[in-house]
Amino acid sequence: MKKIVVTVGCRPDCIKMMPVIKELKKRRDAETVILSTGQHRQMLDSVFATFGERPDYDLGIMTENQDLFDITANILRSVKAVLTEISPDIVLVHGDTTSAYVVSLACFYLNIPVGHVEAGLRTGNMRSPFPEEFNRQSIGLTARYHFAPTAHAARTLISEGKSTDRVYVTGNTVIDAMRCTVMSDYTHAELEWARGSRLLLITAHRRENIGDPMRGILRAVRRAVEERGDVKVVYPVHMNPDVRKTASEELGGCDRIHLIDPLDVVGCHNFEAHSYLCLTDSGGLQEECPSYGVPVLVARDTTERPEGVEAGTLRLVGTAEASVYSALCKLLDDRTEYEKMARACNPYGDGHAAERIADILLDGKYTPWNG
Repeated sequence: MKKIVVTVGCRPDCIKMMPVIKELKKRRDAETVILSTGQHRQMLDSVFATFGERPDYDLGIMTENQDLFDITANILRSVKAVLTEISPDIVLVHGDTTSAYVVSLACFYLNIPVGHVEAGLRTGNMRSPFPEEFNRQSIGLTARYHFAPTAHAARTLISEGKSTDRVYVTGNTVIDAMRCTVMSDYTHAELEWARGSRLLLITAHRRENIGDPMRGILRAVRRAVEERGDVKVVYPVHMNPDVRKTASEELGGCDRIHLIDPLDVVGCHNFEAHSYLCLTDSGGLQEECPSYGVPVLVARDTTERPEGVEAGTLRLVGTAEASVYSALCKLLDDRTEYEKMARACNPYGDGHAAERIADILLDGKYTPWNG
C-alpha cells in the first residue's frame, strides 16, 4: 500500500487534481490523502463541493490582503507537522502555485519524494508570469517524478537536465476534469441573456497585468463591443479588490458587458463551451477552450503553453490596447480567420491523464518519455 498525498491550494490546481484524486481512490494499492493549503478559501470550497470531495488536512492559511510573504511563511510553518504526521511515500503537487512550490520545498527539507503534475511548462522569463515561472522551475528542482502534459514540456525538462527515466508524458488532467463538468443541458441566467449574440468570455487577473496592462486589455474590449451590436461580454471578475476596481472603472455602464462573480468549475467550463471567443490571461482557459472549438486570444506577451500557439488554437496579443483591439476585430470581422482558429485541434490530451499518473505511481505500466 502506497500512501500518496495530493496537494491543492487554489481553484485551478484543485480542478486539475480532482481527476487524479478520483483515480487514485479507485486503486486498492493506494491510500490517498488530500492536503489543502487553503490559499484561496472560497474558490477551493466550491471545487470540493462540485466533485464530492473534502480535504483530509486543511492548513487554512488564507488571510485578508495576503501577499506572497504571508502565503509562503504560513504554509511553510504549518505543513511540516502535517507531513511528519502523515509520513507519505510521495507528495503530488500541481503546476505553478505558491502552495505547490512551498509544499515541494518542505518535502525537500523532509526528504519526501515529490511528483509534479503539469511539469515542464516554461516561459523562460522569471517575471512573466510572476511568481509562477519561479515556482514551476523551483518545483522542477525538487521533483522525483515529472508528469509533463505534452511532448514539448517533456523536451523542455530533458533540456534542463532532468533524468529521462523520471519524465513522463501524460496529457493534461484538466481535459479529464472536463469530461465530468460539461453538460448538454446546462443553463445560466447570463447565458440566457447572451442568447442570440456572439458571447465574448473574458478572464483577466494575473498579478503582472494588474494596473495599466489590465486597463489596456479592458479598454480594447469596450471599444470592440461598442462598435458591434451583436457581441455581448461576460467577465467573471476575480475576487482581488484591485482587479474588481479596474474592471468596474473600465467596463461599468455598458449594457452589453456583464461583470459577474467568479464561476464555479461547472459554470466556467460550460460558459467556455457556449462562447464564441475567449480573451484571457489565464493558463487553464488556454487548455480548455480549444476542446470546444473556441479561439483564444491570450492577453500576455509570453505563454508557457506554446503547443496551442503552434496548433493555431491560441494567439498571443499582449496587453496594449491597440494590439488587443486589433486582434479582437480580426476574429469578430473576418470569418475565415475565425474558422481557422476554431477548427484547430486541441494538443493538450485525451482525457486519460489521471489514469496514466496512477499507473506510473502504482504499477509501473507506463514507460518514461523517450522522445
